[in-house]
This record gives sequence, structure tokens and C-alpha cells, in this order.
Amino acid sequence: MKDQLKQHLETIQNKLWNLSDSIYHEPELGDQEYKSMEKLVAFLKEHHFAVETGIVGRATSFKAVYDSKKEGPTIAYLSEYDALPGVGHGCGHNMIGTMSAGAGVLLSKLVDELGGRVVVLGTPAEETNGAKVPMAEQGIFDDIDVAMILHPADESYESGDSLAMDAIQFAFSGQTSHAAASPEKGINALDAVIQLFNGINALRQHVTSDVRIHGIIKEGGIAANIVPDYAVAQFYVRANNRSYLDEVVQKVKNIAHGAALVTGATVEITNYELSYDNMLTNQTLSELFTENLLATGVEKVLKAKDSYGSIDMGNVSHVVPAIHPYIGLDSPGLVAHTKEFADITITENSHQILSKGALALASTGYELLTNKEIFEKVVNEFLEMKRSHG
Repeated sequence: MKDQLKQHLETIQNKLWNLSDSIYHEPELGDQEYKSMEKLVAFLKEHHFAVETGIVGRATSFKAVYDSKKEGPTIAYLSEYDALPGVGHGCGHNMIGTMSAGAGVLLSKLVDELGGRVVVLGTPAEETNGAKVPMAEQGIFDDIDVAMILHPADESYESGDSLAMDAIQFAFSGQTSHAAASPEKGINALDAVIQLFNGINALRQHVTSDVRIHGIIKEGGIAANIVPDYAVAQFYVRANNRSYLDEVVQKVKNIAHGAALVTGATVEITNYELSYDNMLTNQTLSELFTENLLATGVEKVLKAKDSYGSIDMGNVSHVVPAIHPYIGLDSPGLVAHTKEFADITITENSHQILSKGALALASTGYELLTNKEIFEKVVNEFLEMKRSHG
């Protein structure tokens, strides 16, 4: 029956290629992906998925379900389709969204006989304010057994780790005055921001090597002869795991309070984007997917590379067994978040790679539906991970 997935792929792959290309040609930023969402939803509805849009208060999100009405696991594929400013789909989300939708449709062709359910989740704004975070928090995964997503890259890699991340804004308020005539009457909010940067730079020596702290000055005054009464800095703070990240974030916040005290300013500290948890790859599921990816003709899958980025799939991995592997675009050294990356996603070769990715995802879902032993192994590994992480 697994061979039937290949036969079904042949009937829809031209549609998949056109769908990915269409999303590429009309790139939309996070939470503005109305056209992209509509294209994916229309495709899923054509194949008899029941679709709900605008879940968890995000207008461009969706949940598409194909239910066999028979007992069995629920397999979820997660679609991303937001683009980057200036470069469009320089992270290949046009391929991600399409591979997941394609995998869902392929597996749906078999579940009436096998049992279980197939879910495709549309998850906006991965690049900025990832919708997977409220989905994980608000119970969207409560009735899902396994979640998968596949990301294009220069080469194929196993699912690995990612850093937990907080996005923190520091808004300092002071007092304007004439910077030359009466500087003593001013309270310089920009000085507070500079002290914040200096304090964070001093902190770097005293944190573990996985920690990444990087930021910008968002606002710093309006004229050189006016003492700035308002200045804003935004930082990303990252670490290997959430518990240690929380410790580092508290130290950074203490530095901000110290900067305010030194300068006489006041500070308001907020999160300007949602926080991401570290990725906890389910190794059993990862090995199963790798086998299926190799079976499609992908020549090699490299071990997971060290990652210093952050993904909202990390939050998902804390509530359900999950993987986030990478499929290679046959371009070693290709750099993501570039126009070059975006353009490669619509080549004929990448079309073939997209088909292989959708097939590998669907094949992995098929094995979870038909092999009770491997499914239970995936679940038990997740439960053990939850115990070990408290």
C-alpha cells in the first residue's frame, strides 16, 4: 500500500510545483499571508479536508483535517508560508507550506482504509511572531499524536536542536533639555541604552558558550542638541534550553535596571515578539523520517548541524513528538535569507526535491499509522523526555 503514495504523488505533483511557485511569486510577510493561505486552503479543500481558518486569533492561520472516522493516530504536518522583507522566500517557506500540504493530501488517500486522521496546520509568521507558540499554548496539539515539518537547506540534515529565545524590548524614559545650554537639567535616555549595551558586553564572558545576545538601538533621539528623553533597544537572547535562558534573561534585565539607576532614567521592559522554546527532536521519529527520505532517492542525509537559530517548532516539540529536518537543494554552502536561496526554490531540480520531501513526510506518516510498535516507541520516547525535563 505504501507504493500507492508514489502513484498519488504523480497525480498531484504538477499542482504542488505550481502552488510553490505561485507562493514564491506573491511573497507576503508574517501575519499578512492571506493569498498564500488561501492557495493552500483551496488545495486542501479540493481533496476533501475540512478547514477552519483564523485559529488562535491569527487571521492567516488554518487547521485542515481529514478524518477517516476510524480509530488510529493523528498525524500533523505543519505549513509555513511567510516571506522575508526584501528577499521574498529566502527561507523557502513556499516549499515548506507546499510539502506539508502535499504530504497531508497523499496520506489522506490511505487513511480511510488505515484509520486515523491527517491534520495540516497553517502556521503564520515563523520569521517573527510564530503562530506555533499560541497553538502549543492553547491546546491545538491536544488531539495530535505526532507533528512534522520539513525545511529546505543547502544539503539534507537530520532534525536537530535549536535555541530557546526571548525577544526583549527596553524602553528608557528621561528628560529633554538643551544639550549645550542646560545639560544638567536633562536625563539622557540614550546614555541608559548605551550603558545597557556595555553591561551586556561585560556579561558575555560569564555565560555559557551557547548563549547568543544581539540587539539594536531602535530609537535614540531626534537631534544632537536635544538631550534624548526616550530611547529604545531591542534584543534577542538565546540559549540551549529554556531554564538557562530564563537565568540569562534575568541578568540582562538587571543590567537594564542598573543602566536606568546610573543615568536617572526609568525603564519599561517588554517582550516585542513571542518567546521560542528549544527544539527537542524525537530521535525515533527522526530516524524513521531519514530512512524514508533516503528511500525517495536523496543520496545522503547529514547529521544534524549545530544550530544557533530559534524556531517556533521548538514550542511544539515540548507538547507532542516532533521533528524539524532539512531537505537539501543540492547547493552546498547556499546561504538562507538571501535572494539566491529564494530563486533556487522554483527551479526544476527543486520541484523534484519538493516531491521527494512530500513523499518522505507522507511515508513516515504511513508507517506511524501501520506500525504500532514504532508508533509506541515514538510516544514513549516523548514521555521519557518530558519526565527528564520536568
